[in-house]
Amino acid sequence: MMIIANNLKGYALGTEGLIFIGLYVLALIGIGWLGHRAKKENTLDDHYLGGRSFGFGVLFLTLYATQYSGNSFMGFVGKAYRGGFPIIYTVVAMMAVIGGYFIFAPRLYKLSNRRRFLTLGDFVQDRFSFRPLTVFIVLLGIFGLGNYVLTNLLALGKLAEVVSAGRVNFNSAVIVLAIVMLIYETLGGMRSVAWTDVTQGVILLLSLGFIAFALFFHLGGPAGVAEGLEKARPDIWSPPDLKQKITWLSSTLLFFFGISMYPHAIQRIYAAKDERTLKRSLQVMAFMPLVTTFFLVLLGVMAIAIIPGLGKEESDRTTLLMVGKLVQELPALTIMGPLLVAAVIAATMSTIDSALLAISSLVTNDIYRIYNPEANNMELTRVGKATSIIIMVLVVLLTIALQDQTIWRLLEIKLEVLAQIAPAVMLGIQFKNIRARSIFCGVILGTLTAVYLTMLPDPKPYGIHAGIWGLGVNIFTVLFFHFVMDRGRTGTPTEER
Repeated sequence: MMIIANNLKGYALGTEGLIFIGLYVLALIGIGWLGHRAKKENTLDDHYLGGRSFGFGVLFLTLYATQYSGNSFMGFVGKAYRGGFPIIYTVVAMMAVIGGYFIFAPRLYKLSNRRRFLTLGDFVQDRFSFRPLTVFIVLLGIFGLGNYVLTNLLALGKLAEVVSAGRVNFNSAVIVLAIVMLIYETLGGMRSVAWTDVTQGVILLLSLGFIAFALFFHLGGPAGVAEGLEKARPDIWSPPDLKQKITWLSSTLLFFFGISMYPHAIQRIYAAKDERTLKRSLQVMAFMPLVTTFFLVLLGVMAIAIIPGLGKEESDRTTLLMVGKLVQELPALTIMGPLLVAAVIAATMSTIDSALLAISSLVTNDIYRIYNPEANNMELTRVGKATSIIIMVLVVLLTIALQDQTIWRLLEIKLEVLAQIAPAVMLGIQFKNIRARSIFCGVILGTLTAVYLTMLPDPKPYGIHAGIWGLGVNIFTVLFFHFVMDRGRTGTPTEER
């Protein structure tokens, strides 16, 4: 830990920067209060979907800030530091995610607008009318979202340690920021989260690109970066073997099927003002990996030459160490460091809040309301807020216990499970005759396969992720039941009910 201790001393932001970040975080409570004031009615629809009124600017930026959070700014850069330029495949993988959305999002939006869906579970129940399937998929979604909150809290804790040079420890940062998030999330719901996303989305786009290019040319451009890498890690230019190539393809597929199933992202599909707004937002999102993921990989690769010797856990702090290094050597950019740090913190917090909102909506709408059908909107909203608090307390405790885990591995575990939801959504919305039994058996066997392989010493047999093996079993089971067991039977599609 000596290396990271030295880096903490050399690359931390000054007192003025920390004060700026503190004020920025507190300002989020003010945004939560404004979101509360802007509420039109005390309903689940208003609290969890912002009244289904998001225009292009808000929808695009909230999708952007949700997709690029602490997982990206800490985990992706740390992965690039450990793996070098080959991690550039993540750019393609993140672009593939938008392709996943286009398979189902436009049609799902039409259905949600007509049927007034609130959660992913609403679609599954409406389409298949089989409560055990709905509950199982809801539980998978809650697991994935809980993991999402965990990885982002890990990112926040590690980030706070770096920018404060250790003056704020991991545990204190996680607890304080969790309290702030609960305050403004329970105040304003989705509307508050989306409004904060607009602010940090703009700052992230401007500051990240500026800092990445400033670092790149400060090091002497392509030739300087290549020379530094040659000295620090000469093995980095070695061509990948077949297993690595298979793993890259597997990762891309995992992103395609897993990230597109984020329950909180699906709620943003529901929240769009109209279908045209949704399509325009997704079209622009398809290009964002070129100006976000690419820069993050570039930061991680450049750090190999600038900050050599970081261990596996320490590498998750690479982003902030690099920003601090740039600010230290180029004082004219002093304001950019605090801006980027504040934006990353806020983006991560908004992502956590989005996940918390989705968890509370799944629990409230798809579990509590089923067993308490007489509950009114005020009671349901109160239950949802209480759920957010309970989940946050549990995840904070788990984050403190697992702070030595790398963000990237936890991200993979989450996607292994979420990918099993994809057949229910993608096949269910495209093919009207697939029945509930086929989907239910598929998701059960796929999940069991993914979980079993994840627990093995090598969770990627032959370079393929456990979740992709599970998804293969899942889809095969669905097709077997559909063409063999259910042959001659017909299902009733959502559109015709």
